[in-house]
Amino acid sequence: MKIQITEPAHSDLEDIEQYIRQDNPSAAIRTVMRVLEAIEYLITHPTMGRTGRVLQTRELIVSGTPFIVIYQIHQQIIAILRVLHTARKWP
Repeated sequence: MKIQITEPAHSDLEDIEQYIRQDNPSAAIRTVMRVLEAIEYLITHPTMGRTGRVLQTRELIVSGTPFIVIYQIHQQIIAILRVLHTARKWP
């Protein structure tokens, strides 16, 4: 499987990093790295996320963070659609 991070998801990660960086730069890096590690784990376990609230999506809760990764599986590609805070309304 191959990971493809879409532009909206990439933007989400940048926003997360910038927001946390205001208070704690090292925590910002740790948080984004934790999300990226969880995303990498999908390569070997693509269905580990729960069924998504939007048709044909899955949602991976990133442990130790308040974030979920919304993704789709297309043949051999895992498309990361968004990375959202759990308090945010989705969809």
